[in-house]
Amino acid sequence: MLGDSISAAYGIQREQGWVHLLDQYLTANHPGWRVVNASISGETTGGGLARLPGVLDSVAPKIVIVELGGNDGLRGYPVQKMKDNLLRILELSHAQGASTLLAEMQIPPNYGRRYTEAFRASFKDVATTANTELIPFLLEEVALQPEFMQNDGIHPTAAAQPLIVDAVLPYLLPLLRQ
Repeated sequence: MLGDSISAAYGIQREQGWVHLLDQYLTANHPGWRVVNASISGETTGGGLARLPGVLDSVAPKIVIVELGGNDGLRGYPVQKMKDNLLRILELSHAQGASTLLAEMQIPPNYGRRYTEAFRASFKDVATTANTELIPFLLEEVALQPEFMQNDGIHPTAAAQPLIVDAVLPYLLPLLRQ
């Protein structure tokens, strides 16, 4: 799992985070599979790309789930640069023999319609170009539910984490059978 604060369990106990819950699910239901969480709060696609070779060398994953881009968007980084970084992350993962999943991220509309739409569309573009499955916006079921969001309005609460696992599983489970 290569991600940012959404996957690094920002503001909650790491054991409550969706990546840990996913690992528990896999341990119970798909023995032999485990999740290594290489997520860092505040990570950008550039930071993830810089760290990826070391992660690939140390873990040798069979599957790489990429949940990055939110911080690029929140910082107003150029969408094309983010796309290039995500594409390179997926290419490097494929070159190591890993299957990949890309999680779509979204940003608040106050960044302007043009940037917000380009940001959102970039994930589908990258997934298509990289021939990888796109997981729809991970926070789709929780982002507009105040009880599922921390006070910052960006990070999900512990109560929201199982819903995120539920959003990922339909895309991950077919890869476990390959």
